[in-house]
Amino acid sequence: MKRIAVFPGSFDPITKGHEDIILRAVPLFDEIVVAIGTNSSKKYMYTLERRLEMIRFTFRNEPKVKVDTYLGMTVDYCREVGATHLLRGLRTSADFEFERSIAHINQTLYPDLDTVFLLSLQEYSAINSTIVRDILINGGDATRFVPEGLDLTV
Repeated sequence: MKRIAVFPGSFDPITKGHEDIILRAVPLFDEIVVAIGTNSSKKYMYTLERRLEMIRFTFRNEPKVKVDTYLGMTVDYCREVGATHLLRGLRTSADFEFERSIAHINQTLYPDLDTVFLLSLQEYSAINSTIVRDILINGGDATRFVPEGLDLTV
C-alpha cells in the first residue's frame, strides 16, 4: 500500500517551519500532498494561485511532494486522495492539545487515516504565517522566515 500523507493548511504564505516539517517527513512517505484548504470566511493575503506557485517553487526539486487544493473537510479530502496519514507540525503544547482533538475526530470519521505529528525545530517554533503577514503588511523584511528564494510579492 502506498503511504500518502496530506499536509493541510492555508499557507498564506508558506514558512520555513512548514518547509522543514515537509522535508523531514519526505523519507517517511511515498508521497506528501501539500493541500491548501479553502475557507470562505477567511481573508487571505495571497491568492490561491499565488500560494500554489510559492509551494511549487519551494518543493520544485522534491518529486515526492505534490500540491493540491480542496474544499470542505480535510478528512474527506484525505479519503478522496487515498491518504493513509495526515501530517501535522507542532510548535507548542497548545498546538498539541488542539491537534490531538482533531486527530481523534478524524480517526472516528476515517479509521484508515493516522495522524503523524512532527515537532517543529526550536528555531522555527515562533514562526507562523500570521506573523509573516504582519511583517509584510508593515513594510518589514520577512525573507528570513520563508523558504530561500521565495518571492513574497502579492
